[in-house]
Amino acid sequence: MKGLFVVGTDTGVGKTLVSTALLRAWATAGRVVAAMKPCETGTGDDGELLLAATLRPLDPSLVRPYRFTLPAAPLVAAAHEGRHIDLAVLERALSRLATGAERVVVESAGGLLVPWTDILTTADVILLMRLPVLLVARSALGTINHTLLTLEALRSRSIPVLGIVFSQSASLAGPEEAESLRYLATAAKAPVLGHIPWLTAPTMVERQQQAAAHLQLDAVWEASGR
Repeated sequence: MKGLFVVGTDTGVGKTLVSTALLRAWATAGRVVAAMKPCETGTGDDGELLLAATLRPLDPSLVRPYRFTLPAAPLVAAAHEGRHIDLAVLERALSRLATGAERVVVESAGGLLVPWTDILTTADVILLMRLPVLLVARSALGTINHTLLTLEALRSRSIPVLGIVFSQSASLAGPEEAESLRYLATAAKAPVLGHIPWLTAPTMVERQQQAAAHLQLDAVWEASGR
Protein backbone atom coordinates (compact mmCIF):
# COMPACT_ATOMS: atom_id res chain seq x y z
CA MET A 1 0.00 0.00 0.00
CA LYS A 2 1.34 3.43 -0.96
CA GLY A 3 0.21 6.70 0.54
CA LEU A 4 0.49 8.99 3.52
CA PHE A 5 -1.23 9.91 6.75
CA VAL A 6 -1.77 13.65 7.25
CA VAL A 7 -1.50 14.70 10.90
CA GLY A 8 -1.75 18.19 12.38
CA THR A 9 0.08 19.63 15.36
CA ASP A 10 -3.25 20.93 16.67
CA THR A 11 -6.88 21.54 15.73
CA GLY A 12 -7.71 23.71 12.73
CA VAL A 13 -4.15 23.79 11.48
CA GLY A 14 -5.02 23.03 7.84
CA LYS A 15 -4.99 19.22 7.50
CA THR A 16 -7.99 19.15 5.19
CA LEU A 17 -6.64 21.91 2.96
CA VAL A 18 -3.30 20.15 2.55
CA SER A 19 -4.91 16.73 2.03
CA THR A 20 -7.39 17.93 -0.57
CA ALA A 21 -4.82 20.11 -2.33
CA LEU A 22 -2.57 17.10 -2.81
CA LEU A 23 -5.43 14.88 -3.96
CA ARG A 24 -6.91 17.35 -6.43
CA ALA A 25 -3.54 18.28 -7.93
CA TRP A 26 -2.52 14.64 -8.38
CA ALA A 27 -5.94 13.63 -9.73
CA THR A 28 -5.95 16.56 -12.17
CA ALA A 29 -2.56 15.38 -13.42
CA GLY A 30 -4.09 11.98 -14.22
CA ARG A 31 -2.95 10.06 -11.17
CA VAL A 32 -5.35 7.61 -9.51
CA VAL A 33 -5.81 8.53 -5.87
CA ALA A 34 -8.08 7.62 -2.98
CA ALA A 35 -8.87 9.41 0.27
CA MET A 36 -9.93 8.47 3.76
CA LYS A 37 -11.10 10.28 6.88
CA PRO A 38 -11.30 7.33 9.30
CA CYS A 39 -13.35 9.28 11.80
CA GLU A 40 -14.99 12.68 11.55
CA THR A 41 -16.52 14.42 14.53
CA GLY A 42 -18.68 17.51 14.62
CA THR A 43 -20.61 19.07 11.77
CA GLY A 44 -17.77 19.52 9.29
CA ASP A 45 -17.59 18.21 5.75
CA ASP A 46 -14.01 16.91 5.57
CA GLY A 47 -15.12 13.55 4.22
CA GLU A 48 -17.06 15.12 1.36
CA LEU A 49 -14.19 17.46 0.51
CA LEU A 50 -11.70 14.60 0.43
CA LEU A 51 -13.97 12.47 -1.74
CA ALA A 52 -14.59 15.32 -4.19
CA ALA A 53 -10.86 16.06 -4.47
CA THR A 54 -10.10 12.54 -5.73
CA LEU A 55 -12.20 13.22 -8.86
CA ARG A 56 -13.36 9.60 -8.58
CA PRO A 57 -16.67 7.90 -7.59
CA LEU A 58 -15.51 6.24 -4.37
CA ASP A 59 -17.81 4.66 -1.78
CA PRO A 60 -18.48 7.36 0.87
CA SER A 61 -18.79 4.72 3.59
CA LEU A 62 -15.19 3.71 2.92
CA VAL A 63 -13.90 7.26 2.69
CA ARG A 64 -15.45 8.09 6.07
CA PRO A 65 -16.25 4.90 8.02
CA TYR A 66 -17.15 6.73 11.24
CA ARG A 67 -19.07 9.96 11.72
CA PHE A 68 -20.15 11.40 15.09
CA THR A 69 -21.97 14.66 15.71
CA LEU A 70 -20.18 15.75 18.89
CA PRO A 71 -17.13 17.93 18.10
CA ALA A 72 -14.71 16.03 20.31
CA ALA A 73 -11.98 13.40 20.24
CA PRO A 74 -13.12 10.18 18.50
CA LEU A 75 -13.33 8.26 21.80
CA VAL A 76 -15.46 10.95 23.45
CA ALA A 77 -17.67 11.53 20.40
CA ALA A 78 -18.29 7.81 19.94
CA ALA A 79 -19.10 7.27 23.63
CA HIS A 80 -21.57 10.16 23.48
CA GLU A 81 -23.60 8.07 21.00
CA GLY A 82 -23.09 4.78 22.82
CA ARG A 83 -20.76 3.52 20.12
CA HIS A 84 -17.11 2.56 19.78
CA ILE A 85 -14.52 2.55 17.01
CA ASP A 86 -13.46 -0.83 15.65
CA LEU A 87 -10.01 -0.63 14.09
CA ALA A 88 -10.76 -3.72 12.00
CA VAL A 89 -13.44 -1.67 10.21
CA LEU A 90 -10.85 0.99 9.40
CA GLU A 91 -8.36 -1.59 8.18
CA ARG A 92 -10.89 -3.18 5.80
CA ALA A 93 -11.99 0.20 4.45
CA LEU A 94 -8.41 1.27 3.78
CA SER A 95 -7.62 -2.01 2.03
CA ARG A 96 -10.59 -1.60 -0.30
CA LEU A 97 -9.75 2.04 -1.02
CA ALA A 98 -6.15 1.15 -1.82
CA THR A 99 -7.21 -1.37 -4.46
CA GLY A 100 -6.48 0.24 -7.82
CA ALA A 101 -5.19 3.49 -6.32
CA GLU A 102 -1.64 4.72 -6.81
CA ARG A 103 -1.75 6.63 -3.52
CA VAL A 104 -4.11 6.85 -0.55
CA VAL A 105 -4.23 10.05 1.50
CA VAL A 106 -5.58 9.51 5.02
CA GLU A 107 -6.49 12.55 7.10
CA SER A 108 -6.32 12.29 10.86
CA ALA A 109 -9.00 13.30 13.33
CA GLY A 110 -7.12 15.55 15.71
CA GLY A 111 -3.49 15.34 16.76
CA LEU A 112 -1.15 12.44 17.31
CA LEU A 113 -2.17 11.51 20.87
CA VAL A 114 -5.92 12.07 20.57
CA PRO A 115 -7.76 8.97 21.88
CA TRP A 116 -9.80 6.77 19.54
CA THR A 117 -10.53 4.01 22.06
CA ASP A 118 -9.81 3.53 25.76
CA ILE A 119 -6.29 2.41 24.94
CA LEU A 120 -5.50 3.54 21.39
CA THR A 121 -4.60 6.96 19.98
CA THR A 122 -4.10 8.43 16.52
CA ALA A 123 -0.52 7.14 16.67
CA ASP A 124 -1.81 3.58 17.01
CA VAL A 125 -4.12 4.05 14.02
CA ILE A 126 -1.14 5.22 11.97
CA LEU A 127 0.88 2.17 13.02
CA LEU A 128 -2.04 -0.06 12.06
CA MET A 129 -2.22 1.50 8.59
CA ARG A 130 1.56 1.39 8.12
CA LEU A 131 1.73 4.75 6.38
CA PRO A 132 4.32 7.53 6.69
CA VAL A 133 3.24 10.87 8.14
CA LEU A 134 3.07 14.30 6.56
CA LEU A 135 2.91 16.76 9.45
CA VAL A 136 0.93 19.98 9.05
CA ALA A 137 2.06 22.71 11.43
CA ARG A 138 0.77 26.21 12.05
CA SER A 139 3.25 28.91 11.07
CA ALA A 140 2.52 31.08 14.10
CA LEU A 141 3.49 31.56 17.72
CA GLY A 142 3.83 28.18 19.45
CA THR A 143 4.71 26.22 16.34
CA ILE A 144 8.23 25.35 17.53
CA ASN A 145 7.01 23.55 20.63
CA HIS A 146 4.03 21.85 18.95
CA THR A 147 6.04 20.73 15.94
CA LEU A 148 9.05 19.37 17.80
CA LEU A 149 6.92 17.57 20.38
CA THR A 150 4.87 15.88 17.66
CA LEU A 151 7.98 14.87 15.74
CA GLU A 152 9.53 13.47 18.91
CA ALA A 153 6.41 11.43 19.60
CA LEU A 154 6.35 10.09 16.03
CA ARG A 155 10.00 9.09 16.08
CA SER A 156 9.74 7.45 19.49
CA ARG A 157 7.15 5.13 17.93
CA SER A 158 9.26 4.51 14.80
CA ILE A 159 6.64 6.16 12.57
CA PRO A 160 8.29 7.42 9.35
CA VAL A 161 7.99 11.16 8.72
CA LEU A 162 7.85 12.35 5.12
CA GLY A 163 8.19 16.00 6.07
CA ILE A 164 6.42 19.11 7.27
CA VAL A 165 4.02 21.55 5.66
CA PHE A 166 3.59 24.91 7.35
CA SER A 167 0.19 26.58 7.07
CA GLN A 168 -0.38 30.24 7.81
CA SER A 169 -3.49 30.53 9.98
CA ALA A 170 -3.81 34.33 10.15
CA SER A 171 -3.97 37.01 7.48
CA LEU A 172 -0.99 38.87 8.94
CA ALA A 173 2.18 37.03 9.87
CA GLY A 174 3.96 38.23 12.99
CA PRO A 175 7.69 39.00 13.02
CA GLU A 176 8.32 35.80 14.96
CA GLU A 177 7.05 33.59 12.14
CA ALA A 178 10.08 33.79 9.84
CA GLU A 179 12.50 33.20 12.72
CA SER A 180 10.50 30.25 14.01
CA LEU A 181 10.40 28.59 10.60
CA ARG A 182 14.11 29.17 10.04
CA TYR A 183 14.83 27.48 13.35
CA LEU A 184 12.51 24.56 12.63
CA ALA A 185 14.01 24.00 9.19
CA THR A 186 17.13 22.81 11.02
CA ALA A 187 15.85 21.58 14.39
CA ALA A 188 13.04 19.41 12.98
CA LYS A 189 15.45 17.22 11.00
CA ALA A 190 12.68 16.68 8.45
CA PRO A 191 12.24 18.20 5.00
CA VAL A 192 9.90 21.18 4.64
CA LEU A 193 7.59 20.20 1.78
CA GLY A 194 5.47 23.31 1.63
CA HIS A 195 4.58 26.63 3.19
CA ILE A 196 1.01 27.68 2.48
CA PRO A 197 0.32 31.39 2.96
CA TRP A 198 -2.98 32.91 4.04
CA LEU A 199 -5.40 32.16 1.20
CA THR A 200 -8.26 34.43 0.17
CA ALA A 201 -9.88 32.60 -2.78
CA PRO A 202 -13.69 32.50 -2.43
CA THR A 203 -14.18 28.76 -3.03
CA MET A 204 -12.60 25.66 -1.53
CA VAL A 205 -11.55 24.34 -4.93
CA GLU A 206 -9.74 27.59 -5.69
CA ARG A 207 -8.03 27.49 -2.28
CA GLN A 208 -6.95 23.91 -2.95
CA GLN A 209 -5.45 25.01 -6.25
CA GLN A 210 -3.68 27.93 -4.58
CA ALA A 211 -2.37 25.69 -1.81
CA ALA A 212 -1.07 23.13 -4.31
CA ALA A 213 1.12 25.81 -5.86
CA HIS A 214 2.95 26.06 -2.52
CA LEU A 215 3.44 22.30 -2.06
CA GLN A 216 6.25 20.12 -3.38
CA LEU A 217 3.82 17.82 -5.13
CA ASP A 218 6.34 15.60 -6.88
CA ALA A 219 8.51 15.25 -3.77
CA VAL A 220 5.52 14.17 -1.65
CA TRP A 221 4.39 11.78 -4.36
CA GLU A 222 7.80 10.13 -4.62
CA ALA A 223 8.35 9.96 -0.85
CA SER A 224 4.92 8.41 -0.23
CA GLY A 225 5.59 5.66 -2.76
CA ARG A 226 8.66 4.14 -1.16
